[in-house]
Amino acid sequence: MTVEHEGMAVDAGAGDLPGPLVDVDWLSGRLERPGTVVLDASVGAHRSAARRIPGARRFDIDGAMSDHAVPLPHTMPRAARFAEEMRALGVDGTDTVVVYDTAGIYSGPRAWWMIRAMGFDRVAVLDGGLPAWESAGLPVEDLAPGGADRAGDFTARPRPGALVGSDAVVRALADPHTAVLDARSRERFAGTAAEPRAGLRGGHMPGAANLPFGAVQRDGRMLPAEELRAVFGESAGGRERLVVSCGSGVTACVLALGAELAGYGEVSVYDGSWSEWGLPSELPVVTGA
Repeated sequence: MTVEHEGMAVDAGAGDLPGPLVDVDWLSGRLERPGTVVLDASVGAHRSAARRIPGARRFDIDGAMSDHAVPLPHTMPRAARFAEEMRALGVDGTDTVVVYDTAGIYSGPRAWWMIRAMGFDRVAVLDGGLPAWESAGLPVEDLAPGGADRAGDFTARPRPGALVGSDAVVRALADPHTAVLDARSRERFAGTAAEPRAGLRGGHMPGAANLPFGAVQRDGRMLPAEELRAVFGESAGGRERLVVSCGSGVTACVLALGAELAGYGEVSVYDGSWSEWGLPSELPVVTGA
């Protein structure tokens, strides 16, 4: 697990990207351009859809894009391994990458954050994912996302602070300038609903605030920037630095995307999230809203 202590400064987009989020019209107009790479980052049951945006390749968060030497789900691989997998997907350093998932806005932001964490800025999330693409009447292929026909030259340049460990979260909880936001449901945050993974304690980190990842969306798309600023302002209490967490580091990245759209400049994702913090340990847990 990558452990750093300073938040990643986030930028507005790169190249011809309008920002970290693009809509289906933007992508459809550029889909066949050389240098445009589309990655399907669906996870779990959402991977079962045997259809894709034409030419999409599989960004396998459950498999190759996780460090299986670590006994936690969805742990970021080491930089060399990540670069190897991105090259296998045919991604070049000059490409523009758009990531999506078949649920809408769920795991696509995790792929976006991972790629950004490796120093690559020309990446954006497709707002609304595959459901928005299909609702717009745009073409799909009746094929599961696959690989690439050639290797790319992607280079990983890890950004300190993009992904942090529990020691950094402990410090963040004691820092009056940092807000720790938990993207899990209100019931899981309060400890009134059982955790989906066996052996985890229920509840939340003392001092964390609950911001369920669905609260930054409407109808499967991200809220406008003005509304996001209001949502994050209420949850973060005016604090300018954010550490975001969830169950296993996936939907925390939905909050990371929302925070960037809202204008936050220092955001870190707790990679282990509740899959690590909730294990029996000395890390403190409290219950209740």
